[in-house]
Order: sequence, then C-alpha cells, then structure tokens
Amino acid sequence: MSDPLEDLYREIILDHYHSPRGSRKIENPDVTNEGKNPSCGDEIELSLKLNDHKIDDISVACKGCAISVASGSLLAEAIKGKSISEVKKISAIVKAMLKGEDIPPDAELGDIEVLKSVNKFPVRVKCALLSWTTLIDCLDSLENRSGAAVSSTE
Repeated sequence: MSDPLEDLYREIILDHYHSPRGSRKIENPDVTNEGKNPSCGDEIELSLKLNDHKIDDISVACKGCAISVASGSLLAEAIKGKSISEVKKISAIVKAMLKGEDIPPDAELGDIEVLKSVNKFPVRVKCALLSWTTLIDCLDSLENRSGAAVSSTE
C-alpha cells in the first residue's frame, strides 16, 4: 500500500513535469544563465527580468528528467515577484533541504517541499539542485554585472 503523502508528492512532481511553469521565453532579460548536469544530461536555461530589485519575470527552459524539470518549474512559481534577498533565502533553504540538512522550522516552502523526498535518492539530488544552483549563479552574475554564467552540478 502506498503512502498518501508520497502519492501527492508524485502527483505534484508529475504535474510540474508535464506542464512546466515559466517555460516561455522572455524578451530582453536582465540576466541569463545556463546549467548542465553532466552526470545525467539535464540542461537548463534560466532568464530573469527585474524591476525594483524584484523578480518581475522568469523563463526556465529545462530539458531532462522529471525531477529536474519539476524543480525548475517549482522554482519559477516560487520566486516570481520576490525580492532578490527573499530569493537567496529560499534558494539556501532549498539547497539545505535537498542535501538533507536542517532547515528553519518556520520555513514556508509551499509546493517546493515535495522536493524534500528527493534526498532519499542521492543520485537524484543533483537533478533537483540544478535549477537552484543555476539561479544562484544567475544572481551572483547580476551582482558582478556580467549578465551571463554557466553552471554545473559537478
């Protein structure tokens, strides 16, 4: 017999895989970053458009496994409209969660919490992390004003 919570998590991941959010291109992004997971072939291109230090629009073009695509889709939903500092905080919490580290008890991750179960499968953690490491590199390149970067989960 399967666990109802596991079934719900599976449904959410499959929904984001089949109907990824943020998958359309945006015009004139402020920053774009590409990420690759060489161990399994996942690829992502993430673009951000900012307005007043907030994520005004996001594009997440991801090719890969269901976990990688779902993670990028969940990211797109979670960060749109958030300030850069809020996005950095969310990203740090998600990275810690995926690595099986303790997260603040008051962390409100919404649907992103479904990715917590990924840390039970160490080979899949890099798949789920790809979009988040790509986002962090994207924000770092913004701060450094280079506007482009390439990430890897190696």
